[in-house]
Amino acid sequence: MNEQIPTDIAALSYEKARDELIAVVNQLETGGAPLEASLALWERGEALAAHCENWLNGVSQRLEAARARHLENTED
Repeated sequence: MNEQIPTDIAALSYEKARDELIAVVNQLETGGAPLEASLALWERGEALAAHCENWLNGVSQRLEAARARHLENTED
């Protein structure tokens, strides 16, 4: 995702962002919030999801690099 992630979200660890995303989803599913508040929650949830996805993509790339290094070392 190429969208700009707010600074406060970008500073969160994966676990904290995931936990906050779960809380946002729960609030949205419960309903009852005014439209403007629901829209703000939705936007924050999108940014949190993008941040989590970025974390997971980074971890995936690190794992692939580690596997490649391991294969190079075992071929010697």
